[in-house]
Amino acid sequence: MSFLRAARAALADQNCFRRILAAVAMVLVLAGLSLSCGNSRHSSAGPNHSAYVTLPASGSVLLLHINGSTGAISKGAETPQVQNTTPRGLALLPSKKFLYAVNSSSHANSISIFNVAGDGTLTLSGTPTPVKGSGPNAAVIDPSGKYLLVTNTFTDNVSVFSIDAGSGALSEVANSPFFANANPSEILIVPSAKFVYVTNPGIGMVTAFSFSNGVLTPVAGSPFPSGAGASGLVVDGSERFLYVANPSASNLPLQSNTGNISGFNIDSLTGALTPILGSPFTAAVGNTPSALAVDPSGRFVYAVTPGSSSSIWCFTIAPTNGQLTAVTNSPFSLAAGELFAFFDPSGNYFYIGSQSGNGVAAYTYNSLTGALTAISGSPFSTGNAPGKMVLSE
Repeated sequence: MSFLRAARAALADQNCFRRILAAVAMVLVLAGLSLSCGNSRHSSAGPNHSAYVTLPASGSVLLLHINGSTGAISKGAETPQVQNTTPRGLALLPSKKFLYAVNSSSHANSISIFNVAGDGTLTLSGTPTPVKGSGPNAAVIDPSGKYLLVTNTFTDNVSVFSIDAGSGALSEVANSPFFANANPSEILIVPSAKFVYVTNPGIGMVTAFSFSNGVLTPVAGSPFPSGAGASGLVVDGSERFLYVANPSASNLPLQSNTGNISGFNIDSLTGALTPILGSPFTAAVGNTPSALAVDPSGRFVYAVTPGSSSSIWCFTIAPTNGQLTAVTNSPFSLAAGELFAFFDPSGNYFYIGSQSGNGVAAYTYNSLTGALTAISGSPFSTGNAPGKMVLSE
């Protein structure tokens, strides 16, 4: 019987018609639920793309190929090894034309510049650019692609270089390097490029700068207290909240585990930091969180620790005040690491760098619950332990 004939027959019996309407409504509701569940996990395939990791022990940079459909990683070409360079920090120009590797060895204190070919392979461009500071560690490029910023751990400052768009060559800006308090380590520039934040692990502080035309200007009240060993840092998509991992911080007398996450409100005019109510935040179990990531939806903060026991902490971000609340079953006992943590450009996959595992752990994630699922083949080998990793966006 056709749908139209069935409908006409049902009109003869109003009670039956009501039952049909109810059944149709239920079908629609169930369909909606099915669609909602289907969207809970980022499953749409993104394009294949490249990634790069520094290999400090090898004095080289390794090309990685990322499968956009699965998130799986395979090794590509490795740059020739250069003795006494110990590359760690890494930054890729938004145009993807040039890659910068920071050489932190006491013999180097320089930045290698690589030309990026269409297939992602790297070719060294000239001789490395000297850095005036000592112990260059982390690097970041501002959103405009005009400036490269590098922390110098042993000389307590940050170097800023202007980038030649055509050749990729670096020129240190006037008055660089800029004082950044004791032993600056990780560095972050907010998406609007208004502010720059640097962690100072030895004193448990965060140094804050306003940023304009390559010039770093200290924010009033900086540095701001965070916690012992202040390390990785991340900002939410709205630029209202900054989170900092404190791997050595004590949680006594309430909890016996070590390490927590400081949350800060960012003053949108000055860049000054004030603690979020309830900060610092910690997990019920697990120790020494060192790297942080915010998922593409801006709903979750992930903190990663060495090992695989209670190793990945996951919190929801309260959009009104930035407070963190642990999700169900967090922390997750999955392979993690202490080197880096971030999501790929498509927002489908989550990558974590491990020193002990000599590789990269990879996961898909549930955008409703924050739960992680290991990608087949994870963790992926990089041969030697990675330093830092960047993705081609």
